[in-house]
Amino acid sequence: MTAAALARFCRTSALHESIFLLCGYAGTGKTTLVSALVRALHQAGVATVLLAPTGRAAKVLAAYADYPASTIHRKIYYPPGQGRPFAAVMDNPHQHTVFIVDEASMIGARDAGSDVLTDLIHYVYSGHYCRIIFVGDTAQLPPVGCKDSPALNPAELRSYGLRVSRVQLTHTVRQAGSSGILFNATAQRKQMLLDPLERPYFNFNFDDVFALPGEELQETITELYDSDGIEETVLITRANWRATKFNLAIRSQILERTEELSRDEQLLVAKNNYHWASKIRKLDFIANGDTARVVRIYGTEERYGFRFADVRLEFPYRSVELDCKIILECLTSDAPALTSDQQQTLFDAVYNDPVLFTDSTPRYVRLKAMKTNPYFQALQVKYAYAITCHKAQGGQWANVIADLGGVAPDALTTLDFHRWLYTATTRATRRLFYLNPC
Repeated sequence: MTAAALARFCRTSALHESIFLLCGYAGTGKTTLVSALVRALHQAGVATVLLAPTGRAAKVLAAYADYPASTIHRKIYYPPGQGRPFAAVMDNPHQHTVFIVDEASMIGARDAGSDVLTDLIHYVYSGHYCRIIFVGDTAQLPPVGCKDSPALNPAELRSYGLRVSRVQLTHTVRQAGSSGILFNATAQRKQMLLDPLERPYFNFNFDDVFALPGEELQETITELYDSDGIEETVLITRANWRATKFNLAIRSQILERTEELSRDEQLLVAKNNYHWASKIRKLDFIANGDTARVVRIYGTEERYGFRFADVRLEFPYRSVELDCKIILECLTSDAPALTSDQQQTLFDAVYNDPVLFTDSTPRYVRLKAMKTNPYFQALQVKYAYAITCHKAQGGQWANVIADLGGVAPDALTTLDFHRWLYTATTRATRRLFYLNPC
């Protein structure tokens, strides 16, 4: 039934203004279906373009589809500068092309000041007989500030004048008997349908799912780092302040790092950045949630009331390295990134810098210069050993530790918490640990 619906949608005779939603929970065969669809379309001579919201998600998509994938930003927007307005949408040169967009639940109504969903729809449907297949999981956390995922909401898509076809995969086709990760994810997803909601369900009768007492956390993380590497292990928590607390403890007690920043440090990008990516051909932008490794530290300095470091970073999901400036205040901040007050302080300091501008320098000249100012455009990063669930979306790790501590009892029966738990659970591919399960 699903294959037939996709075949009808991909026919050249199908309505141009149509869009297809392929929604599926963990283990329902979504990945396998997309991979088979890409091969079938190529055999039939139908052009395809594979997209995802972040570089990390695009690389995962490319791996299982065995076909190149790009970020949405790199595909549809002109590079910054060149005299064009910010986030200007390019013309779509494709014809009779099916655009397959994975991890569509991550596409919010607003992102970095531009409406990515609207821009993507405008770009695709301005092409000659082009259309979109959105692929995603409606049980995952919606984008920050959204009650649901706009790109997977039929009513939202119909508001663009599109005719929506939708398939919801609910039957688990992967073998759940041997996968505790999948078994628990499926049970948690089913719990979301209950009214009223109950406390979350856990089943530890598997070789890949474990209840982890707090007193065993340090030993467990050490063992996981030794067996699979730091980059394949992550602790997922619910709040930025808890992530900061875990990160500092991991660095001091497990990694034995006393300096603020070290070589081989694992970092997490806390805010989209276009400035530094413009220097590297393979990068369209550095996305909020991307991970990076410190390759080299050139030096640190204090300026404009903030501390900065000049570093070389490796972005493993993009297979590139670049030299850039990072702002050190973000590393241990309990806020998601620089606060609005900090951002304003930095803006005012650069804007009024007498070394850069005179009293008579026009406002438009100052603002243009700030778009390329390395201090104002410094990359905002945090330690990446413990992260929030929104930052983890679109990624997968061999080992995931889901932090269930500090959750208020009344929060355990909310849809928000169940979505958080399901999203954290489905980030693991090999071993899953529930820290202090409720």
